[in-house]
Amino acid sequence: MKKIPSKQTTSSHDTAADPMLQPRRIAVETLIGVLKKRRDMDTAFAEALKRTGTGDTGTGDTGTGDIGPRDRAFAHRLAGTSVRHTGFLRHILADMVREGLPKGTTRAEAALMTGLSQLLFLRTAEYAAVNETVALVKTLAPHESRLAGLVNAVLRRAGRDRARLLKMLETRPELMLPDWIAARWRTRFGDGEMRRLAAALTDTPPLDLAVHPDTDVADLAERLGARHLPLGALRLDAAGTRVEELPGYEQGQWWVQDQAAQLPVTILGARTGERVLDMCAAPGGKTLQLAALGADVTAVDRSERRLERVRENLARTGLTAKTVAADAAAFRPDSPPDRILLDAPCSATGTYRRHPDVLWIKQPGDIESLAAVQQRLLTHAFDLLDTGGTLVYCVCSLEAEEGPDRIAAFLDATPAARRLPLSPAELAGHSDLITSRGDLMTRPSMMAGDGRLDGFFAARLTKIG
Repeated sequence: MKKIPSKQTTSSHDTAADPMLQPRRIAVETLIGVLKKRRDMDTAFAEALKRTGTGDTGTGDTGTGDIGPRDRAFAHRLAGTSVRHTGFLRHILADMVREGLPKGTTRAEAALMTGLSQLLFLRTAEYAAVNETVALVKTLAPHESRLAGLVNAVLRRAGRDRARLLKMLETRPELMLPDWIAARWRTRFGDGEMRRLAAALTDTPPLDLAVHPDTDVADLAERLGARHLPLGALRLDAAGTRVEELPGYEQGQWWVQDQAAQLPVTILGARTGERVLDMCAAPGGKTLQLAALGADVTAVDRSERRLERVRENLARTGLTAKTVAADAAAFRPDSPPDRILLDAPCSATGTYRRHPDVLWIKQPGDIESLAAVQQRLLTHAFDLLDTGGTLVYCVCSLEAEEGPDRIAAFLDATPAARRLPLSPAELAGHSDLITSRGDLMTRPSMMAGDGRLDGFFAARLTKIG
């Protein structure tokens, strides 16, 4: 391949070069942050903005290569789409580049993936997707810029094969998943359910809201153009909309919270005036729910920064709760709570339809280490519970070790613990959300015709004398 003259070869960190390429450069750096550095999407995007000289440097200066809101939104959308479809994009590259890309060509590979995302999912004009991606690759270091011809050929072939590739995705949605996740879900749920879970990645998730009890739900639904789901949430299609601009936000009439995430508070059954301990409370949606019920809530989280966001939402909604920055595994309230909600740290694999990055930043070993943390928290929470009190343990995970296996092990080791099985009446008649043992289990394959919901496991326990 003809060597590109050195004057055309610039570093991907040279923010003054090719400013028109900046949105795509930011998307590439974000994708690398998620896939190679295991950063969550928001962190990776913020770091990419700084790395390319287009974000806040901490001094108030946004850099010489600052981009406007439209380009920044495109960069975020391109990065997010590429992360969401990572498994499928890698499959395409493995098929089209049989010998594989050379080692050390991380940015060229990421650029190819973003180019494919534009062609297949964002409907970017082919000439723009191909030409801009090739131009971006030419700005990379020499050992990667030499792949510009290959990048051009792959993208043009993908453009010609678009219909075939999208049909492949429709018939083989499991290609969206990391291999180890697909294997785990196939073992636990069966091949058919694993494929239905994978298909949830191909949908754009709606926005779910929890409504303040002082708000007229029907009126708010009409103003938002939302549906009132039987389980309580308002659901609307607000893709690309800033939530702060939606009706009722400034008045504190609602907060963003997936329908499944609202159910643990529903089954806890807290009542006005009861002392409720919300352990591992941030980001705070469940704290707001409990406060809205009139409970005397103490919200504990080890992150002061994340608790600040909880306080902001409490102030916006006019709700009241005590917030404490502390390790939940060591915190002790002044008196035993009537009810405890333990939303334990977990792999969060149940949230992948909204946060597909979790599938790529987690590794198999994380589940084992998190299970140990969950066991320690559950043991401490139960110790705090008064006799006859109620504890709900929940995780936004689809992994058995973090959910049903964790509760089974705890019950076996704790003679004073008893499960309080759920009834369909508590969940608007949705018996399909209740396991054979009486626990809550939601999966993103459920409610497929109505926008789906996140994956959650929750078990309700009590302490006997």
